[in-house]
Amino acid sequence: MLGESILVVDDNPVNLKLTKVLLKGEGYEVATAQDAEEALKYLATAKPRLILMDIQLPGMDGLTLTRQLKSKPDTSGILILALTAYAMKGDEEKAFAAGCDGYIAKPIDTQTFPALIAGYLNGKTV
Repeated sequence: MLGESILVVDDNPVNLKLTKVLLKGEGYEVATAQDAEEALKYLATAKPRLILMDIQLPGMDGLTLTRQLKSKPDTSGILILALTAYAMKGDEEKAFAAGCDGYIAKPIDTQTFPALIAGYLNGKTV
């Protein structure tokens, strides 16, 4: 889905750069935020189709931010995928309980990541 808008929220600059390069290479419009506060500022003026949300963020964590976004009418329809290195037993369930629409463990597989994102945007759950 060329031109779709995606927000990547991650406090790790390397992860931000990698996901941005991969997604821009597929034709997506990509914005980035390094914490919840920065993400909320962006979301005050823009509504991306999808958010890739790191769970472990400084200040407000990604699950708290997800719950907040899913509780508001103007942001509740945005697809949110948890993107985390904390792939431990129970983490996926916590992400879904917070309102995430999907879960991707880091490190991401650069070969399958673009197709995975396209699948979510096309309404296919993985």
